[in-house]
Amino acid sequence: MSTPNKDIEKVEVRLKWDPSPPGAPAHDLDIIAATYLAEAPYGSPVYLVHFDSRSPDGTITLNRDSRTGQGLGFDEVMTLELDRLSTTYTRVVVGVAIQQRDGRRTFAEIANTGVQIREGYTNLAEDDFSTVGTATAAIVAEFIRGASGGWEFHGSVRGFDGDPDSFAGMMGSRTPGT
Repeated sequence: MSTPNKDIEKVEVRLKWDPSPPGAPAHDLDIIAATYLAEAPYGSPVYLVHFDSRSPDGTITLNRDSRTGQGLGFDEVMTLELDRLSTTYTRVVVGVAIQQRDGRRTFAEIANTGVQIREGYTNLAEDDFSTVGTATAAIVAEFIRGASGGWEFHGSVRGFDGDPDSFAGMMGSRTPGT
């Protein structure tokens, strides 16, 4: 039986925040995507995509990177072409981490944070990180390949406490809903 439902194919994750006050160290937030194989969907990621990188096959790219939050609208943008991602990958987790090089910073300490996940002109999710204000990093999206081969979106924001390196290593270890 055919169905009129369309699977998620190409997604954009967009991040914004206000610059730090004059004279203060810059606020630097980063989008990070991690891919996982069917054999180890909650183990270590096969690869990460973040600033200065892209996926080996070009299906996940960081289109815009900001180290300060200065700019109009969304300062950092990542595109995920899930429909082109190899069938060996069954899970992609996307998170946001705050750089901690100038001391510990949490989402509550950075003004006007926001993340938006879009497919075309449709907003799949939006969040302002207020529910994870004491966290230094957060999962913002999870894409899971279903039995039919199509991608499903799970959009809950889950906070973590740690630097970007430790976050990247553990961001996929949590199962959905926990």
